[in-house]
Amino acid sequence: EEGKRVADMILEQKTRYHLQNKDVAILYRTNAQSRAFEESLRRLSIRYKVFGGLSFYQRKEIKDILGYLRLIVNPNDEEALRRVINFPKRAIGKTTVDKISKFADQADADTPMWKIVTNIEQVGLSARPTNAIKGFVKLIKKFQALQNTKDAYELAIFAAKESGILKLLGEDKTIEGMNRMENAQALLDGVKTFVESDEDFGEDIEGDRSLAAYLQSISLLTDQDTQEDTDDFVTLMSVHAAKGLEFPSVFVVGLEEDLFPSFMSKSTVDELDEERRLFYVAITRAERFLTISYAKSRYRFGQIRYNDTSRFLDEISNENLMMSTPFSKATSRPTASSDTDSNRSVNYSKYVAKKPKKTYNTNAPVDPNFTAVKVKDLSIGQKIEHFRFGVGTIKSIEGAAGNEFATINFSDSGDKRIVLRFAKFKI
Repeated sequence: EEGKRVADMILEQKTRYHLQNKDVAILYRTNAQSRAFEESLRRLSIRYKVFGGLSFYQRKEIKDILGYLRLIVNPNDEEALRRVINFPKRAIGKTTVDKISKFADQADADTPMWKIVTNIEQVGLSARPTNAIKGFVKLIKKFQALQNTKDAYELAIFAAKESGILKLLGEDKTIEGMNRMENAQALLDGVKTFVESDEDFGEDIEGDRSLAAYLQSISLLTDQDTQEDTDDFVTLMSVHAAKGLEFPSVFVVGLEEDLFPSFMSKSTVDELDEERRLFYVAITRAERFLTISYAKSRYRFGQIRYNDTSRFLDEISNENLMMSTPFSKATSRPTASSDTDSNRSVNYSKYVAKKPKKTYNTNAPVDPNFTAVKVKDLSIGQKIEHFRFGVGTIKSIEGAAGNEFATINFSDSGDKRIVLRFAKFKI
């Protein structure tokens, strides 16, 4: 939601104020946050460039995890096979991989390497790499066997753990290592968002939340960037990298406690003061327009986390803030308990952003007087009518209060796992 709204506002500013892409910057506290904004900008065909690091889907740890996921769906993906067959290391060196590739070419130019590794004895390797490859094949086949019983997130998190990638990343306690772990978790949280979202990701995968559907939904995002050379692009960078730069329009994103200020920088007054200085750097990069965004909740480690707005927002006086909300009804922003003027009200703009009404191509028999029900009114065994999927029966309800999800069997599309607080349905 945050990524989409920022991309929409950039498009609006370009139209209304005749800004160019190069006039706009998106600043975040950690590089792992770039994923949502990159995806949203791509979908609106807005050119961008990530400074101070690689584009999200070009980062090594992201390519490594996606390599396993691609191999699960398509074992004949030779690029993915070469990438992950010895990662994490399992005694399968480059020389061994080259021998397998050569053997495949000699057998038939169209023979995939996967066919050779599944019958590795014929290559005549020594015992150690032969056993390592057998273990690798067994692992991939184990993942593949779960495709029909697990959704994209369940399979992705299982593969990331069982392959050893998450363990390897977690062992690196350097700042760079922690950043890589954050990136990996951001990818998995993106898969979780895909699974739980009601959003359309294209006609071919409408309602499909399998691993294959997820990979198809990000296929354009994971391709090597082939945009033509141009200096007209939206700038994405961390606040640290933005020092000394200025842009006509700046978006400072992720203004939530434990994100900005960072949870790693709240143990001492000095660390918190440094975070506040960073926030000052961020907002003073803007020459004409400054937009600050935060999410009320976001996926962290596969779970929805409800966030307090950053204390830094409460330190900005009301006369300098014009607030809007994601929906047509404005709600007050919570103020910090340490605020000296805790009873002040927030001045909202009369121009409140409204979400466009979504339409679906569906045969679901939706009542024209459709009114969604509350979660507390639901029970197992009830028949419900979903705004998009039609009539179904509730098989189970799980999760903590406020974060429940239900498994519902729909007559037209089978079982769906739906986050209830986001769903539109009635009994």
